[in-house]
Amino acid sequence: MTRASAQRERVLDSVGPAAPPRSNGELVFQAPWESRIFGLTLALHEQGRFQWQEFRERLIAAIAGAEASLGPGQAFHYYACWLEALQGLVDAKGLCDAGSLAARESAFAARPHGHDH
Repeated sequence: MTRASAQRERVLDSVGPAAPPRSNGELVFQAPWESRIFGLTLALHEQGRFQWQEFRERLIAAIAGAEASLGPGQAFHYYACWLEALQGLVDAKGLCDAGSLAARESAFAARPHGHDH
């Protein structure tokens, strides 16, 4: 087990509302942005930008809000909740101002289709 994977397993819930999707014990990402936001979150935590429990509480709240807004038979999108939790925490901690974030988002959105980095 690598240092990064050991760190990941120490902080991630394996069961419960904050547990990320897994298949045969391995994390599952449906799109590249999901793995990127996951990695960014772990990197910020490892750099000491926030305590994991702070993020976890926001993630659980985002999931609860998403579940409450669903109709019968609908499922929430886990990593959309993860992103919501991270954005709220980054904002609360002042790690990135809203203007800078909006500018980066616009720059990424303006990239040609198929440009993945």
